[in-house]
Amino acid sequence: MFSSLAALPLPGRRAVRLATAALVSAFAAAGVVTGAGPAAAAQEAAAQGQGGATATIGGLKAHGVAVVHGADGAQEVPAGLFEMSVEGGGMLQTYGVDVQNPTQKDAKYHETPWSGTSLGPNKDAGRIRWILQNSYPQVNDLAALAKKAGVRGGLTEQEAAAGTQVAVWRYSDDTDVEALDPQAERLADYLEKTARVLAEPAASLSLDPPVVSGRPGERLGPVTVRTNAGGATVTPPVDATAGGVRIVDKQGEPVTSVTNGSQIFFDVPEDAAAGTAELTVQASTTVPVGRAFASESRSQAQILAGSSESTVAATATASWADQGAIPALSATKNCAEGALDITAVNKGDEPFTFELLDTEYTIAAGGTRTVTVPLPEDRAYDFTIRGPAGFEQRFKGVLDCRTQSAALSDTTRPLGEPAPATVITPAPNPNLAETGSSGATPLIGGTAIGLVVIGGAVLLFVRRKSEQ
Repeated sequence: MFSSLAALPLPGRRAVRLATAALVSAFAAAGVVTGAGPAAAAQEAAAQGQGGATATIGGLKAHGVAVVHGADGAQEVPAGLFEMSVEGGGMLQTYGVDVQNPTQKDAKYHETPWSGTSLGPNKDAGRIRWILQNSYPQVNDLAALAKKAGVRGGLTEQEAAAGTQVAVWRYSDDTDVEALDPQAERLADYLEKTARVLAEPAASLSLDPPVVSGRPGERLGPVTVRTNAGGATVTPPVDATAGGVRIVDKQGEPVTSVTNGSQIFFDVPEDAAAGTAELTVQASTTVPVGRAFASESRSQAQILAGSSESTVAATATASWADQGAIPALSATKNCAEGALDITAVNKGDEPFTFELLDTEYTIAAGGTRTVTVPLPEDRAYDFTIRGPAGFEQRFKGVLDCRTQSAALSDTTRPLGEPAPATVITPAPNPNLAETGSSGATPLIGGTAIGLVVIGGAVLLFVRRKSEQ
């Protein structure tokens, strides 16, 4: 088991580029499937496709000192191996991938695809994975590591951790950084020169898709399980007994355990009223080296260097109704575009219409569409899409797609100066007025949604538009 040390946050403040506000329209139509507030809250993680390990960062397990050279001179920062405690049990070891961004002690992290972090657009991300697999702590024979790297006199854990972190930063940040200790610097040079491109590792556990929809009397799905664990358990919806919703396989048999590639379904009774349900899949496994971890706050993104047996989980939700549009909404971070991709699937018998950035989109009955929503860098977003009868779909997180080094390349503000607090409010738009409705098509009014912003505030305004 990993030891615990107090966190040593990296100094400096992230330079934030200002961006125009994104104007987001909610998805709504007559007959949209609904669930009560608590059910909607439970859908949040599933809607954003989160799966795998969730952990809280503690401190640096082993570290040295690195020197970052920039336009403002040299700056010393701690460099080494962090540890995280996993929710449900387990420990992780990680290195940072944004040298100038502070790592906040006790920040919560989620296992995340590279595409949801600054690693996504980084052509050298695969070299970072090679470094992790060929250095400390994956290689714990430090004498052998020192010999391979040509380091005379051997390596301590602190030197190995510092040298590995420096090599990671050179590829993650494309910045001029060196280890203060000569032994650690020699290791960093060796790792940088020897690194080869490796593919991104698969998630420890994910469900695809994380959100499904359909009609009562049908098996909604399939939801495919992807995991490196030997097996996983399935927890059915908490109200399954009362509502009659079952989790079944292709043959309609109840499912309580699954393996990689298993397909599961929500079996909804024919007489079920419109509603939602959620299932959870949980397993115990080692998280693959090279998996990215993104924070819920402005804390330096991490990449996995080692894992004990850890608890991983993923959720999927289902919505159903007997008529009208029946949408399923999910979102993924798209760092290549600096945006959030919102995917809407309409399993209903009526079109599903929404407006985004002054553009109206319509998904035909049985259709699917993905809309890319540009968001400001390093700003927390937290917006809820609401519909009839209490339907709520929440999306929250922080779009952390650029390293501090990249941000500094297009700003002249001094490194240590904090980012200004910013409120970005879109101008009123007459095209987003509430639309009329008949008795059969409920009016869904516009709703303003405030986003919690660290170091500032960004307001996204949600407008829902029903079929006229």
